[in-house]
Amino acid sequence: MTFPRIGVIGGGQLARMMAPAAEALGVRFSVLAETADAPATQVINEVTVGDYTDYPTLKAFAETVDVITFDHEHVPPEHLQALVEAGHAVRPGPDALIFAQDKIRMRQRMDELGLPNPAWAEITSAADVEAFVSRVGYPFILKTPRGGYDGKGVRVIDSLDEAVEWLNEVPQLLAEEKVDFTRELAVMVGRSPMGQTAVWPVVETWQQNGVCKEAIAPAPDLSDEKARAITEAILTVAGTLEVTGVMAMEMFETPEGFLINEFAMRPHNTGHWTQDGAVTSQFEQHLRAVLDLPLGSPAAREDVSVMVNILGADHEDLYQPYLHVMAHDPAVKVHLYGKGVRPGRKVGHVNAYGEDQQLVLARARHAADFIAGVDVDPHPHPQMPTPKDLRAEGESGTS
Repeated sequence: MTFPRIGVIGGGQLARMMAPAAEALGVRFSVLAETADAPATQVINEVTVGDYTDYPTLKAFAETVDVITFDHEHVPPEHLQALVEAGHAVRPGPDALIFAQDKIRMRQRMDELGLPNPAWAEITSAADVEAFVSRVGYPFILKTPRGGYDGKGVRVIDSLDEAVEWLNEVPQLLAEEKVDFTRELAVMVGRSPMGQTAVWPVVETWQQNGVCKEAIAPAPDLSDEKARAITEAILTVAGTLEVTGVMAMEMFETPEGFLINEFAMRPHNTGHWTQDGAVTSQFEQHLRAVLDLPLGSPAAREDVSVMVNILGADHEDLYQPYLHVMAHDPAVKVHLYGKGVRPGRKVGHVNAYGEDQQLVLARARHAADFIAGVDVDPHPHPQMPTPKDLRAEGESGTS
């Protein structure tokens, strides 16, 4: 019996980071990439370059693999349905993936399940805007139902004119109340076709200009009651929608509880900490799940794990500061994506872990921002360990 071949649609950093997990599991791995220099193509041998919106291209790629999964959610759902009808294993399937692709469908389904949504409405006319404003007032949030990510396709609306101007460009929009939240949270689950599930600890996240900048695991000062409610909610979603693979659920925490923001049915930025801070990373778990293998433990390895994104700035040379970070703090883990630098673009991330949340976060922030060229102070925190300290800890067998 030969080991199966997984085919990933999309050649971005998520596909790139699935590759080491596939190698460790002993499964073969192919990618359908948009361009020949996409991040995944730099580390994967089996690459097809093609248009994921073209059905013949998708069908030809599917013929070469045993299971199809995704780096993103932008493949036309009708193409995915056609692949399923042709007998190809698509995981997650189109009936589940549509709720990550279409935010209006997602809001409708969460209401049906009785899960906590913010106030929302489908917007197709100025009258719809006025009706929604009569309920929630200004300002409120407008989103494109499909295609938005990292703050794209999202606007804060302060007047009817602003809403109508966008509505003239996009005939259908999603309106949501502007939630007065205390912080943002996220949780990830893995689910296999046999129905096995595994949930990682809930994390606290922080967004910078609409892009996830930090994740802290577990979320500090989160009550056991709220953590259980969040875990139950994501298990309900994953089971009801029959999700296969890993799924992220982003939320707003409020004094009363939490409100669901968005879903992603693939590895997700808020789960990058699991690469170094959990027994089973989100990338390994995703591959286990789509292959219907027994799932791995989602338990955290350390008291605190932190992920901080490296966001592009004006500094294009990442290599020299990367060398400094490796020498200055050998215990941080740097993951770079092989992308060109643009301001605000995610070009990598840093993971750090330990016992002291403040210190772990300071180390990860320094490393990420120093590589990006934002932080020029080589010693930003008086308690940060020196390379000599870390070498001594390693020699003594402590961590």
